[in-house]
Amino acid sequence: MRRASIKSDWRDGFLFVGNQLALDFLNTRPVQNGVFSDLLPDFSALLRWFQAANLLSSHEVGSLQRRWGESASAQRTTEAMRRLRERLRKEILSWEHSGLVQHSVLAELNRLMAEHPMRTRLRTNRKSHSTELWFEPRKPEDLFAPLAHSAAALFATVDRQRVRKCAHCVLHFHDTSKKGTRRWCSMQLCGNRLKVAAYTARRRRRPHK
Repeated sequence: MRRASIKSDWRDGFLFVGNQLALDFLNTRPVQNGVFSDLLPDFSALLRWFQAANLLSSHEVGSLQRRWGESASAQRTTEAMRRLRERLRKEILSWEHSGLVQHSVLAELNRLMAEHPMRTRLRTNRKSHSTELWFEPRKPEDLFAPLAHSAAALFATVDRQRVRKCAHCVLHFHDTSKKGTRRWCSMQLCGNRLKVAAYTARRRRRPHK
C-alpha cells in the first residue's frame, strides 16, 4: 500500500503556508533556530521567490536576472520590497485586531497599483473561457504589481478574523478551513509541536497512581 505523500510547506527554499500571496510575502522573514532569517537577501532570491510563487516562469526569471541582476535599480527594488514587507507586517497585525488600515498604507498601495498595474487576459481550455490577472515586468519596480494587488485584495475581500499570526511563531496565514479554528501556521511546522506540548502538559496534570 502506497503511503500518501505529504505536501511540503517549503517550495525552493521558501515557505508557502499563508493561503494568500501577501501573507506568503510576509513569511519570507521567518524565525529559524531562534533567529530572524531574511529569505530575500538579494535580487536573485527575490526572483526565485516570484518563481516559487508561480508569478514568473523559470525562463522569465533567467531573462530578468541577465537583464537586471547586477543593476542598481534591482538592488533598490529589493530593498524597497523588504521595506514594504515590514510595513505590511505591522499594518496587517493592526488590521487583524481593529479592521482599520492607515490612510498612508492605502495611499502607498494605490500608488503602487497605479504605477505598476496588473493586467487581465482571456484564456481558453477548449471547453470554456476564463480571465486571469498577469503582469509584465519591464523594469525591476514592476515586480511590485502582484504584491500591491494582493495586499489590496487582502484588506478588501478577506475576513480579517480568519487572518492570524501563528500561535507559536511569526508566520501569518489565512484560515480557509471549514471551522475557522486554525491556530498554527501548519501541522508540519508548529501544529505537531503544539499538540505534543499540550499532550505532555495533560500528562503532567494527571494525578500519579
